[in-house]
Amino acid sequence: MPRRTSIVSLSRALSVVGVLVASEVPRGLGQDWLLEAEHAAWRARDSSAEVVFDDRIWILGGWFDSFQPAPRDVWSSADGRHWNQVAAEAPWKHGDFLMGVAHNGRMWAMGGWYNGRLPDHSASNAVWASSDGARWDQVVAAAPWTPRLAGGLVSHGGKIWLLGGTEDYYFGNDQSVRNDVWCSENGRDWTLAVEHAPWSPRAYHAAVSHAGKIWVLGGGNYVPNYRALNDVWCSEDGVAWTRVAESAGWAPRIWFSSVSYRDRLWVLGGWSNGPPRNWNDVWYSRDGADWKRYASPTIWKERHEHSAFVFRDRIWIAGGHAQPLSNEVWSLFIPPSRPLP
Repeated sequence: MPRRTSIVSLSRALSVVGVLVASEVPRGLGQDWLLEAEHAAWRARDSSAEVVFDDRIWILGGWFDSFQPAPRDVWSSADGRHWNQVAAEAPWKHGDFLMGVAHNGRMWAMGGWYNGRLPDHSASNAVWASSDGARWDQVVAAAPWTPRLAGGLVSHGGKIWLLGGTEDYYFGNDQSVRNDVWCSENGRDWTLAVEHAPWSPRAYHAAVSHAGKIWVLGGGNYVPNYRALNDVWCSEDGVAWTRVAESAGWAPRIWFSSVSYRDRLWVLGGWSNGPPRNWNDVWYSRDGADWKRYASPTIWKERHEHSAFVFRDRIWIAGGHAQPLSNEVWSLFIPPSRPLP
């Protein structure tokens, strides 16, 4: 289990070379990834919820190991380099694979996984909201969607959209994975938009609001039956879905990130069940069908379940399982004048 066990690190020499090169890249050059923080103030982790809110980037919870409950801390940064701990222990309990989004002037955290001492484990369907990251209000203790983790969560068209996910992490099966779509204007009252979307049941996928549509990309399942996808779907209303790509240019994967930047969809890193398992490739597409790889000499080490943001006109990634866990922060700036083919 890649993110749940200790794995020997890859060559540190290569990592050191990458760090030295990255530190010499001028800000705004627009060619390479820039290492903003080699060791952020928060403890190295993966599987955090990430939010852009109040002109800051935010990290919520995550995963340290499989033998203790997930962290419930909240961190924020205005520049990606200097981080403040806003809350040491938020009231939400299910901090692993917690789903986060900014919507209507607040941050929202919902779902997630709690892993206490066996047999104390559970998924959640509680919904929490905060205007400052320190004080959290439980908007609803049990939303009408089943408790789950690792679903897609986006703000689109004035609503929060929840897309798929799994009801159980370690102990589930194929029936635990969902392809339902729910939406809410206020986080309290939820409407089932479609019980079974045409995209197959999945978790650990990416969901993005891009070009006036909701997009679902890749994902699949991990245990007991590993399955990874690289299909791409989109919808204007969350009900009628179009398959844009049955097999995108990037390899099938779970535990990756996706953002919308420079009028393109981006796919960043992730994990496949070998080889190479961990990825550090970066792909972009205007329409979700035609994908091109963004190659740069300096880039972050292969990783999965990292956080990704679009903030201050850059793509950012933070943390993730890079064998070992990471608390690095990287950014990529592409000048608007630079044409992307």
